[in-house]
Amino acid sequence: MTRRDVLRLLPGLLVLLVGAGVAHLLSTTILGVNRLLLAVGLGVLLANIVGVPDWAEAGVGTHNRWLELGIVLMGARIAVDELLATGPTLLLLVVGFLAFSLLFVELVAREVFEVPTRLGSLLAAGYSICGVSAIAAVSSGVRAKGEQIAYAVATILLFDAVTLALYPAIGRLLDLSDVVFGVWSGISMVSTGPVVAAGFAYSEQAGQWATITKLGRNVFIGVVAVLYAVYYARRDSDDETTTGTDWRSLWNQFPTFVLGFVAVAAVASAGLLSPATVSLFERTYQWLFLLAFVGLGTSIEIQNMRNTGIQPLLVVLTALITVSVLSLLASVLVFG
Repeated sequence: MTRRDVLRLLPGLLVLLVGAGVAHLLSTTILGVNRLLLAVGLGVLLANIVGVPDWAEAGVGTHNRWLELGIVLMGARIAVDELLATGPTLLLLVVGFLAFSLLFVELVAREVFEVPTRLGSLLAAGYSICGVSAIAAVSSGVRAKGEQIAYAVATILLFDAVTLALYPAIGRLLDLSDVVFGVWSGISMVSTGPVVAAGFAYSEQAGQWATITKLGRNVFIGVVAVLYAVYYARRDSDDETTTGTDWRSLWNQFPTFVLGFVAVAAVASAGLLSPATVSLFERTYQWLFLLAFVGLGTSIEIQNMRNTGIQPLLVVLTALITVSVLSLLASVLVFG
């Protein structure tokens, strides 16, 4: 990264830092509300009342990178022994509900709400894997139109905002344990940022389990993208524009930060990190999450939500309710 790039990003990074600092101060001194939720709220206010200034857009747009770095560092705090003990069961739940979500959204989109096939596939990938990143990953293989991608993205962002607000409240209403809430939110919510935010808004342990569960879904982004590319290539075999799978594009969409998370967790579990280092990592990722969630809030634009068509909303709403209920029952049964 050149000096010019740093200078271009710096104003937006300062906006994120100020937002994180304000959220921390309001949480600890005045409101007593979880600071991560306050950070998201400040970002929403900035985007929808003032608007993100042009000079800050580049820096604010880095918020996903800070989230990813925070997740990597969080690997130092993961109880690996506990995770390994429940790993096969958790993986089975993740894979089972991922497959169910994918097929369920495809079925509901086509047979119930008669959503165009390609749009239905975008919604299925977006909901079942990891939101906007999954939509981007499968869009070329699906050969979706620009407006279909825009509808799918707007729909996913709407449910990111709704679930981020509702899940912690529902969890406390039902008095869910930290592990149950983390697994439930990791399976049934949509995008990585809101899942992490909701988990840590509930508790530290819930945040860790939510993140681990969500990462389990994210790693399947490449598999699903390839399957869609193969399906639509065969379906459109008479189309002269049919092309092969773009492997470089798939790798660019793959959540490579998951590998960093696993590496840090392995190093920490081997006892190669001192308690002081682990403590430093913990404080660092907590502040990185604050930065990320201020930026996450700026991506929630109320006007775009109003412009989203009703059919995509109904498709994802149906899937969300169904998967949420079933995964909650499964999480309570297995981890309760």
